[in-house]
Amino acid sequence: MRWSMEVLRVCVACLSLCVCVISAFSQSLDGDFTFSLPAGRRECFFQTMKKDASLEIEYQVLDGASLDVDFYLQSPSGHIIATDHRKSDGVHTVETEEGDYMFCFDNTFSAVSEKVIFFELILDNMGDGEELEDWKAYVQGADLLDMKLEDIMDTINSVKSRLGKSLQIQTLLKAFEARDRNLQDSNYERVNLWSCTNLIVMVIVSGVQVYLLRSLFDDKKKTRT
Repeated sequence: MRWSMEVLRVCVACLSLCVCVISAFSQSLDGDFTFSLPAGRRECFFQTMKKDASLEIEYQVLDGASLDVDFYLQSPSGHIIATDHRKSDGVHTVETEEGDYMFCFDNTFSAVSEKVIFFELILDNMGDGEELEDWKAYVQGADLLDMKLEDIMDTINSVKSRLGKSLQIQTLLKAFEARDRNLQDSNYERVNLWSCTNLIVMVIVSGVQVYLLRSLFDDKKKTRT
């Protein structure tokens, strides 16, 4: 009987720990997206937010002439809360109200250059903690294995925060690498183009010089024999 009670305590403790893990990781949502923005176009995206949550938007222009784009963020009430004019990257964080937030990337100032844009969304405090509070009350009342739910939550949140930050840094490093690679490819094509152009000009100039030199030594007078 005693052994059965110990097994039951361990099972309930593991179940409560799983609920804590799921609840902790459901409160932070991350997402990233890469798209092409044609010349003279504007693309807008919408994100539904809850009250007292946090919305962080980070973007980078990976490819395209001058690597710049216009950006603005609009609240559900229609107010512009963040703007960037012809920037290659930017980060904006806002405490949200309930509703749909709209953020747009504007390339209408460019008539010929298409832009490749990467952006990342980090949403915090989007979960509902009522179910977690019910489990917390149950576990504290049972006092299983002298485990404190607050300590477990603190540890899980710390691990979650560090893992999220590591993932964010790796994503940004990938974006920087993609932009640098695009710059290198563009420079490589320009170097090859101008090298071929210079080579063709040198061949033409050399041919003209040879022709002029030969024309100087040609005897145009006809000799009679």
